[in-house]
Amino acid sequence: MENKIKTFLLLGGLTLFLVFMGKLIGGRSGMYIAFILALGMNFFSYWFSDKIVLRMYGAQEVSPAEAPELHRMVDDLSREAGIPKPKVYIIPDDSPNAFATGRNPEHAAVAATSGIMRILTPEELKGVLAHEIGHVRNRDILISTIAATMAGAIMILADMARFAAIFGGRDDEDSGGGIIGVIVMSIVAPLAAMLIQMAISRSREYLADETGAHLAHNPMSLASALSKLERGAEQRPMDHATPATAHMFIVNPLTGGSLLRLFSTHPPIEERIARLRAMRSY
Repeated sequence: MENKIKTFLLLGGLTLFLVFMGKLIGGRSGMYIAFILALGMNFFSYWFSDKIVLRMYGAQEVSPAEAPELHRMVDDLSREAGIPKPKVYIIPDDSPNAFATGRNPEHAAVAATSGIMRILTPEELKGVLAHEIGHVRNRDILISTIAATMAGAIMILADMARFAAIFGGRDDEDSGGGIIGVIVMSIVAPLAAMLIQMAISRSREYLADETGAHLAHNPMSLASALSKLERGAEQRPMDHATPATAHMFIVNPLTGGSLLRLFSTHPPIEERIARLRAMRSY
C-alpha cells in the first residue's frame, strides 16, 4: 500500500510539472498545449511501446514446444496471479536479464534472455518470472510508460520554453514570471521530472518483488536470483540496452556502477534482497 500511495503522489508531481511548464510557455493556452502533447504521447506509448521494445531487443516469441519449461512456469504463475497468460519471448543475448511489457494483462508479454536461463536454477528462474508477472498484474508497465512519457513531454516543453524565452522575449505575467524564471524552471523541471520518474520506477520494483515472492511462494528464490543477476549484468552488460528502456528490466542492464543511486531506475540490489529475506516463506 505504501508503494502504491507513493506512486500516486509522484505521478501527481509529474502532472503538476507538466502543467506548469505549459503555463511558462504560453499561459493558459500553453497548459492546454501541454495536456494535448502528453495525451498524444501517452496514446502512442499505450498502443505501440510493447512492440517497439520487443523488436528493439530482437525478442523472438517461442511456443510451448520450443520452451516447455519456460511456458509451464509462466502458465502456473499467471493462474496464481489470476491474469491471462502473457506471450513468452526469448532475447538472444548472453546478458542475464528479463522484462515484461504490454499495455494491460490481456495484452502482455514476458521476455527472458538466453543468458538468464543458463545461470539460474529452475527455482530462481521461477522467482524472476514471478516478479515479471507481478509487474503485469500490478499494471506497472502502464504506470512506468505514463511516467516516462510525461517526463519526456516535460523535457520537450522545457526546450520550447528556453527557446521562447531567449528568442521570443516573452515577459508577461500570464507566461509565468519573466524570462529569467522561465529559463531557470526550464532547467530545473526536466531534472526534477527525471528524478520523479526514477523514484516511481524504484517504487514499482519493490512492489513487484513483493508480489513475485507471494506468487512463487518463495521469497528466497528471487533473492538468490537477484544476487546472481547483478553480478552477471555487470560482467556481461547488454550491448543494445538504452537508458529509455533500462527501467523495464529486473536488474539494470547498463554499465555504470559508479553512478549515484539517486539517478538509478532500480533500487539497490542489497536493499531488495534484504526486504525479500525479511519476508516469511509462503
